[in-house]
Amino acid sequence: MAQISVTINGRAFRMACDDGEEDRLIGLAERFDGCINQLRGSFGEIGDQRLTVMAGIMVIDELVELEKRVQQLEQELSMVRDARQAALEHINRNEATVVLRIDEAARKIEALAEGLTRSLKTD
Repeated sequence: MAQISVTINGRAFRMACDDGEEDRLIGLAERFDGCINQLRGSFGEIGDQRLTVMAGIMVIDELVELEKRVQQLEQELSMVRDARQAALEHINRNEATVVLRIDEAARKIEALAEGLTRSLKTD
């Protein structure tokens, strides 16, 4: 297990993570620290604990909004899949109808050809 140090709100924190996850964890910490700095820029020095709680809530709010968006996109994807399936079924029905009509036309043409052949032989 890897050990890293991240800095959040000016304080260093030693953390453990799975091997190979160091850069990811450092990036997450930097992003969270950016949230704290953004809040500090908006509200000034209001206390470390309060800034950290506000940043955590801000991140969770962002997560909730993204989860809602994912859910909307999953619903849209489901609707598109249903529409695609309905379109494919419609195409298949149309193809079947065309095949039947072609078969009917072929039988009629064959019957006409036989009739003409018989007619020519009797003449």
